[in-house]
Amino acid sequence: MNNPSNRAEPNKRDTMNRLLAAARQIFAQKGLAGARVEDIAREAGVTKQLVYHYYGSKEVLFSTVLDDASQQIMQELIALEIDHLAPEQALRTLLNCCFDQYMEDPLLGALALEGLRYHEAADTRPNSFASQSPALAIKFSSVLQRGIKAGVFKPDIDARLFLASSALLMSGGFTNHYTMSVLVGFDTTSKEGMRIWREHSANFILNSIRK
Repeated sequence: MNNPSNRAEPNKRDTMNRLLAAARQIFAQKGLAGARVEDIAREAGVTKQLVYHYYGSKEVLFSTVLDDASQQIMQELIALEIDHLAPEQALRTLLNCCFDQYMEDPLLGALALEGLRYHEAADTRPNSFASQSPALAIKFSSVLQRGIKAGVFKPDIDARLFLASSALLMSGGFTNHYTMSVLVGFDTTSKEGMRIWREHSANFILNSIRK
């Protein structure tokens, strides 16, 4: 005989997935302050009480959305197969992947920007981004060290500083869309704008460390 709890578990996962998807959409559109739990519940097809039952508060739900997005981003970058590539190509592949994650997910830029405000304004819990960033730094460091050894990159590059600078540049056209678009004179989120920014950013970063 089937255990009722075994049937309930997939239903619970499906409900929580719908909740996270709805919350992701509304948080990206309205931000944490503007989003209403009632709207998220309605979009997910559940009651407001169930949202609070699963997550306790709107802030915890937002934090869960951010953590889920961060985990997917970091895992994709960390798992990227680049050891067989020459150092410059390996680094460009990493940089392009950073960019393409934002390009392929139109909500990611808004979520990232709202996440910055949230983490800077609150004493937030540990998350996937913080816990997995050392592994990503090691991946970048490995490519840099291979490039230094091959004589194509400058020596004494700080991998963590390089990673942080690269991430800011590759994502800047999405997370700081207005400022970047005004400064460069084109919409950095348009099809042509993304193509230009993607190529320029990767070239700029690589030129900064070429020997």
